Amino acid sequence: MVLSTLDWVIIAFFLILFAGIGIFVSKQAGKDTKSFFLSSRNMPWWLLGVSMVATTFAADTPGLVTELVRTNGVSGNWVWWAMLLTGMLTVFFYARLWRKSGITTDLEFYELRYSGKTASFLRGFRAIYLGVIFNIITMAGVCLAGAKIANILLGISQEEMLLYASIIVVVYSTLGGLKGVLITDFIQFIIAMVGSIWATIYIINIPEIGGIDNLLINENVVDKLAFFPDFSNTEALITLLIIPLAVQWWSTWYPGAEPGGGGYIAQRMLAAKNEKHATWATLFFNVAHYAIRPWPWVVVGLASIVVFPNLNAISETFPNLTKQMQGHDVAYAAMMTYLPAGLIGIVLTSLIAAFMSTISTQLNWGSSYIVNDFYKRFLKPDATEKQQVLVGRISTVLLMLCAALFSFYLQSAADVFNLLLQIGAGTGLLFILRWFWSRINPYSEIAAMIISFLIAVFFFINGKLDTPLVAIAGHWQLVLGVVITTIGWIIVTLLTQPTDAKTLITFNALIFGDESKFKGFGNKTISFFCGVFGVYALLFSIGSFIYSDTLKGLVLLIVTTISGFVIYKLNKN
Repeated sequence: MVLSTLDWVIIAFFLILFAGIGIFVSKQAGKDTKSFFLSSRNMPWWLLGVSMVATTFAADTPGLVTELVRTNGVSGNWVWWAMLLTGMLTVFFYARLWRKSGITTDLEFYELRYSGKTASFLRGFRAIYLGVIFNIITMAGVCLAGAKIANILLGISQEEMLLYASIIVVVYSTLGGLKGVLITDFIQFIIAMVGSIWATIYIINIPEIGGIDNLLINENVVDKLAFFPDFSNTEALITLLIIPLAVQWWSTWYPGAEPGGGGYIAQRMLAAKNEKHATWATLFFNVAHYAIRPWPWVVVGLASIVVFPNLNAISETFPNLTKQMQGHDVAYAAMMTYLPAGLIGIVLTSLIAAFMSTISTQLNWGSSYIVNDFYKRFLKPDATEKQQVLVGRISTVLLMLCAALFSFYLQSAADVFNLLLQIGAGTGLLFILRWFWSRINPYSEIAAMIISFLIAVFFFINGKLDTPLVAIAGHWQLVLGVVITTIGWIIVTLLTQPTDAKTLITFNALIFGDESKFKGFGNKTISFFCGVFGVYALLFSIGSFIYSDTLKGLVLLIVTTISGFVIYKLNKN
């Protein structure tokens, strides 16, 4: 595809703007680690909330949603829609607790909650496990998606795309710290939403589609429209709905949807002005992430089935796609080739922005672990603030390089999604309970990590064998991983000694004060269910309006409004 001069001007303008923001805030961000990693803890809820949404809009996200729609219909999205329960749990039970802790990274939690050398080991190990290994896998998936988009829309190779994008994103990430990331996230989110909505409206009106009404009655699409899987199809029901809602949301650790909060979501909560801002930021994120943003991608996914009914149609249209880059997830980028000059520039800028937003956050978050929880904690405790910022900037560059290289070993967005879910399978319940169950100790967490990782590696290698050692479907692999890991860490917890009483008393005094751990659980539980039902109602209300089912859309919108009113009344103080 050949871009016009206008498209290149639009793209160049925003790339220069993003780099300029990093340079502009670099002096303030480089003062100390609190400025570089937490933006001095004075960020408002709306900026943090938008940043969370922008971060989870990665370059691979539209491709993942498109792949789910093409393979399992709209209801296929329950594999990630179910994680709304995880998000709402964080909003009403954990956001205030994280902000009260006053720590710099969520890994400091370990030496706050646990005691002894095992707590120190756990903190350092998790810094490398999450900040380096897990982080690189996540970013590699985003890099692969970005490369697929660039190959189709720009005609450049994976190597070229990663070279250009890495240089720009590393510049503003290393210079601007979290504040630079937050400001660019805000701009990138606006561009991304405008681009995706505008592109969707244009695409459904191209001659091949003929408008939304024709799309919805197309023979390739009609059986893909349902919000829920066919209840008479037992396998689809178990795979797409029952396992995600009954098992996955509370039991797995996934970036952006960590049970009890964690990762870059915790980083945003820790950067908030106060506990209230941390709570509202996380609530805004969950509303926008699960209810508002997905529909443009869903509609484009449905449209792609009409234009490219199978993978052969995509490969025939784009013969330069390598075998590694082929897959249902490239259908989103393929549909973007139908956009006119100017609009394709905006959309491509939005996809570049999505790529950069996610990568910059992952880099800042990962380097915060390396600096605060490994370098300063174990290698150089007396390191000056400038030395720590320097190490943060160096680690940012190295993380980007490793992620770019690892992306050449991945196949599709769904592969990365499933791999990350499997690695975190069975650890979620521990992260939910560790704030309240005093028996949990460092050995519990170490056991959960090791068991879940070994199971994930086994199934990953097993799946690559010509003759697998164990023939078991992917969803049952997840369930098996959850069961074995959960039983394993609970047994270890009961067989080992809990954290010493002094540490627990200090932790509880800091987090809960003189109040009971369970104070306000009634209101929090009501808020949780109102949040879940309200966001799902909004999600399906928007879908109903798109499907021209106005009455259902209005009824669901009323449910959302009532839910929001109850939440406000219970949490306004």
